[in-house]
Amino acid sequence: MIAVVDYKAGNLTSVMKALRAVGADAVLSDEPEVVLKADKVILPGVGHFAATQFLREHGLEQAIRERVQVGVPFLGICVGLQWLFAGSTEAAEAEGFGSFGGMCERFRTTELKVPHVGWNSIKIREGSRLFAGVSQHAFVYFTHSYCAPVVESSVAIAEYGQPFTAAVERDNVMGVQFHPEKSAAAGRQVLENFVRLAC
Repeated sequence: MIAVVDYKAGNLTSVMKALRAVGADAVLSDEPEVVLKADKVILPGVGHFAATQFLREHGLEQAIRERVQVGVPFLGICVGLQWLFAGSTEAAEAEGFGSFGGMCERFRTTELKVPHVGWNSIKIREGSRLFAGVSQHAFVYFTHSYCAPVVESSVAIAEYGQPFTAAVERDNVMGVQFHPEKSAAAGRQVLENFVRLAC
């Protein structure tokens, strides 16, 4: 069973629909007890980074940490990817999960519109399990004003006035800045790869 964490920050209907389309047994929940029983965990994020405070306040962060520590695959989407870093300048008071070093920051571009909304291509690092079968320079759908820095564990990078992390992957901890549920065939493949990961 995949636990899709509901932290009251956005409409998760499209994520659940996309997961069911690839054959996933997924349950949407805001209860730590459900997360602690899950074979995989997904955190789809929408909105402000401060919304992740809900995870800490309701015992969900601790439940996620316990599952990650025993090797359960975790996937953060959009703000869910940003949460995997130390934090974000969008909400300095809200700590991130800290799986990856560095802070997420607002796009620095003065020539391009922020937020970054729409289709953009990604450069994929060879050997990523999350991107198996996804074409190099595939286009995926983004909508965000803040971005994660490029780090050693970045497995996909995009450009929008500057390079930024489109996806990270280290062992069982993964995240994508784009919305796979809105990214046509490439996004479907990413979700299918995650669903089929061995636990």
